[in-house]
Amino acid sequence: MAVPKKRTSISKKRICRNIWKKRGYWKAKKAFSLAKSISTGRSKSFFVIKK
Repeated sequence: MAVPKKRTSISKKRICRNIWKKRGYWKAKKAFSLAKSISTGRSKSFFVIKK
């Protein structure tokens, strides 16, 4: 028989959500930084052929 899980406290839920949001923020920041370096031609990890 299925037993319902215990309820997560509001503070614990908030902590988990903030960690999840912060992870997304850092991924977006890194992606934007990489895109900026590629567009300016200063990237050291990507080689872009310009025509």
